[in-house]
This record gives sequence, C-alpha cells and structure tokens, in this order.
Amino acid sequence: MDGLAGKVDKSFEAASLSELADAPVDALQGVSAGDAEHLKAAFGIKTVRDLGTNKHFQLAQAIAKLAE
Repeated sequence: MDGLAGKVDKSFEAASLSELADAPVDALQGVSAGDAEHLKAAFGIKTVRDLGTNKHFQLAQAIAKLAE
C-alpha cells in the first residue's frame, strides 16, 4: 500500500484497505485524536469509512467538484 504511505499514521501503513476503512479517523495523517472527537460529537463519525460515507462531506465534495 505504498500509495498511502505518508497519508496514514505509520501504524496503519501495512493495513489492508478494509482494515483502514474500519480504523479510527485519527489513522489519517493530520487528523488528531481531538479532531476525531469533534467529528464524533458533531456527526457521529468514528471510522475512516464513516468519514468517507458521511452525506454532508459527500455533498460538500460534489459541490466543490461541480464548481471547478
């Protein structure tokens, strides 16, 4: 999973995509434990999968892409 090196916490670099999807949000490089707590409190997001499938984040991403 060389393409994810530097994008996820070192402890998750060898994880499969399935394992990474079910990992806590702070497995992503740049997301702190505090950030993860805020995401959980505001949106119920606990995992990378939750973040990637959250309807608010998907809508924001779609709007940004359409605005390009």
